[in-house]
Amino acid sequence: MLRSTIVAMVMVIASVSAMAQQNLWQKQEVISPEIAADGSVTLRLYAPNAERVMVCGDMFDAYNSEARAMTRRDGGVWEYRTEPLASEMYCYWFNIDGSSDLCDPANSYVVRDVGRQMSYFIIPGGRGDIYTAQDVPHGSVSRVWAPMEDGRERRMVVYTPAGYESNKKTKYPVLYLLHGMGGDEEAWIATGRLAEIMDNLIAQGKAEPMIVVMTNGCTAHVSAPGFSHEGMWRPYMSGSMDGSFEAMFPTIVEWVDDNYRTRSQMEYRAIAGLSMGGFHSLQISKEYPTMFDYVGLFSAAVMRHKEGVALYDNRDAKLAEQFSFKPALYWIAIGKDDFLYAENVEYRKFLDEKGYDYTYVESGGGHVWRNWRIYLTDFAQLLFKR
Repeated sequence: MLRSTIVAMVMVIASVSAMAQQNLWQKQEVISPEIAADGSVTLRLYAPNAERVMVCGDMFDAYNSEARAMTRRDGGVWEYRTEPLASEMYCYWFNIDGSSDLCDPANSYVVRDVGRQMSYFIIPGGRGDIYTAQDVPHGSVSRVWAPMEDGRERRMVVYTPAGYESNKKTKYPVLYLLHGMGGDEEAWIATGRLAEIMDNLIAQGKAEPMIVVMTNGCTAHVSAPGFSHEGMWRPYMSGSMDGSFEAMFPTIVEWVDDNYRTRSQMEYRAIAGLSMGGFHSLQISKEYPTMFDYVGLFSAAVMRHKEGVALYDNRDAKLAEQFSFKPALYWIAIGKDDFLYAENVEYRKFLDEKGYDYTYVESGGGHVWRNWRIYLTDFAQLLFKR
């Protein structure tokens, strides 16, 4: 009797499993995204019970996410076809009946920006090729933990160029690349396409082989959500503009120099970041004026900080000391529609009045990843060529 019961239970479990697999295959087949030869893209979503479906993304406006209504086709499939798009990386998501946002179920390529999950596609043939893995030598990406002076270990993502593992005697320059508010150590490697950009630029001889270190600039957390003992906390617009991250940065640099084959002289170190990361780059480079010869401020929050923090005091005197060492490159880039544009104008006015040498790049658009990928691509080609 017992044996019969066990056999029956096994058969039921097998039947349920088979039904689940069968249902997986019986779902409405949808191809999305479908990229045409002219660069137009057709997006589709199977939503037979929906009354209204919108597609939202940055493919409609070059520098903002907008929404367009999709058209219902036969079989409960909703569809939208874009105009021909320039070669780029585009992010999008769907909205059903004004309430439910979701990624494209037919597209397995997804990135996260703060708490939003987005599907993406890349149009080839131009800039998009830099953001795509090509048939070139590839670097390696590691997730590592480094002990900090506060007694906690912090997670970092480290890119090492092709050949790092085999060329045991070669030492490399280092770029420290910092994320913005709400981001984490995964931001640049995912939405920023850091590994693809560096692999392709190095293979083309446009950038020097270098190590890239991507830290977690939010001192309240030791890692991106779900990668530490802190658990699977919900991403939010977290940030650290209170001096705590800047204060621990020498410990980060020391750990990297101790654990990687780096060229530890000032002329072989660079620091750059977007938004809050640009603010951190400005503050760190002025606080430790002999640490970095290359500084990149991408859409930087240059004038925003917590009052009463000693590390932020005496800015003008600290910048004077930094520029007395004549940095190889002090690079500022921002979009003309960026909400931080005015304070960058004010900061450049200060630099001009002091006669400090810097490079300025002004692009279209605002505070968006499309700009930051371009800035990284351009900035990386200028490094370590003094």
